[in-house]
Amino acid sequence: MVNMHYKMVVKKELKKLGLHFIIADTGGVDIMENITAEQREQIKIALLKSGLELMDDKKVVLVEKITNIIIEMVHHTDKLPGTNFPDYLSDKLKYDYNYLAGLFSEGHGTTIDEFINYQKIERVKELIIYDELTLKEIARKMNYRSVAHLSNQFKKITGLTTSYFKKLSKKRQILVEEVRD
Repeated sequence: MVNMHYKMVVKKELKKLGLHFIIADTGGVDIMENITAEQREQIKIALLKSGLELMDDKKVVLVEKITNIIIEMVHHTDKLPGTNFPDYLSDKLKYDYNYLAGLFSEGHGTTIDEFINYQKIERVKELIIYDELTLKEIARKMNYRSVAHLSNQFKKITGLTTSYFKKLSKKRQILVEEVRD
């Protein structure tokens, strides 16, 4: 989900220019009118002052949309899509998956699958730290075939076993609590 600060800044600047627009959850903005080069430059300057940038290269925007969809899917939904991800992404963005995968690899220097795996392991780390679910429940929630599959992926990406990571996170929590006292 796109930061609310971003949405407010963009909304304010576009309203100043009297433009009609729609801000999508993925971060894109559809402006209903044709804008002049001067208006585009005004928007660009206003966004830069707020620490944001205008992305008008359609390929860069598409890579950013893919990134946001993956992060939203992995970190902010209760259950990952049941359909396979290439179909999910193609349906959502209305582009052929091979085209999207090529663009993403160009823009990120990694494949979509590698990025998804990395994001899933980051989410698994969060879930382990929260300590509310068993590894079996985490594996199911994150669409791993088994706990062994999850553990192998975790070790491959982090270099740690899930049990060792859990021990480290518990030690860290104890240290933080001691510092607070």
